[in-house]
Amino acid sequence: MLLSLVADELMSNAFSATTMDWSAKQHEYMQRAIEVAEKGRGQVRPNPLVGCILVKDGEVIAEGWHDHLGGLHAEQMAIHDAEEKGHNTNGATAYVTLEPCNHFGRTPPCTEALLWAGISKVVIAHGDPNPIVRGIGISVLENAGIDVETGLLEESAATQMREFLHWCENRRPYVTVKVAVDVNGSVDDLSKDAGRFTSEDCLKEVHRLRKDCCAILVGANTVIRDNPSLTVRLIETEKQPLRIVIDPNNKIKSNSKVLNDGHKTKHLTDDFRGLEAMLDMLGDLEIQRLLVEGGPSTITKFLDQGLVDEFILVQSNITHESPKLSSFDLTGFTKSVETVWGEEKVTIYTR
Repeated sequence: MLLSLVADELMSNAFSATTMDWSAKQHEYMQRAIEVAEKGRGQVRPNPLVGCILVKDGEVIAEGWHDHLGGLHAEQMAIHDAEEKGHNTNGATAYVTLEPCNHFGRTPPCTEALLWAGISKVVIAHGDPNPIVRGIGISVLENAGIDVETGLLEESAATQMREFLHWCENRRPYVTVKVAVDVNGSVDDLSKDAGRFTSEDCLKEVHRLRKDCCAILVGANTVIRDNPSLTVRLIETEKQPLRIVIDPNNKIKSNSKVLNDGHKTKHLTDDFRGLEAMLDMLGDLEIQRLLVEGGPSTITKFLDQGLVDEFILVQSNITHESPKLSSFDLTGFTKSVETVWGEEKVTIYTR
């Protein structure tokens, strides 16, 4: 506990030490670093999205991002990019969205790469709350004589890395609920067999959402009625999310797709101990974002226990003949974004 408190203070001091008047060009460079970081979305968890831009003599000479788990980190890729383009990195400034690491993991420390490349200045958007970093990367760079400035576009970087930051702070996944309703708020048409009622373009957006999540959760009734695959199929992905089925009475059929298609599924049966215990377990597995795609009963349980961080409401323009109406208590949420997925209107609520 003492080491953790010391590390917290170190990171706090590192990020309170500089209050800068940033230039328009500096904003432009860091914004570009945030943009290139997006190229790793859905491919790097449990690592965060990170981007890096190298600038020398007022010109961007290289870009890098964390592209896939086990691959080069953003700083390392940017240095490699500069070398391939024939640029000398000695004396360059690095704009990085996250504090560089100083430990050996799947790759060597990024601080070493920056020192080796002769980087003279590092501008950092956001500190790394990971207990094995937390300000240490900044201290190592400063002790080596590198000028370090922090906090440029910090909020934008935090938004981009929200699930990673949430997991570091709470050791639980960020919980996103996605539910589709008809024009009157019905979640199902009881006059028909189970099936999708949203457009193909909307479904593609749902698959993009799935790709950005570490795990997808439904209840037993969804599996029994829909027999879903709960996989990413309409967009390219190298890794499928973990499927989780809450089934305390062991009701789903043994030939259900989620139990037989070769992808990983956690089937929570008689040893299910409740949602909070489950989220703790998923946090231990480094699940940073959980997508709840279950029926209204499952969704309501998450809402009633205050466990939902984001609620995505997809509204179709069709009308169910035999509607199953359902209302969700979104007290405590603020309407943050209205958008369109295919033919459907989408409202995204966050706490």
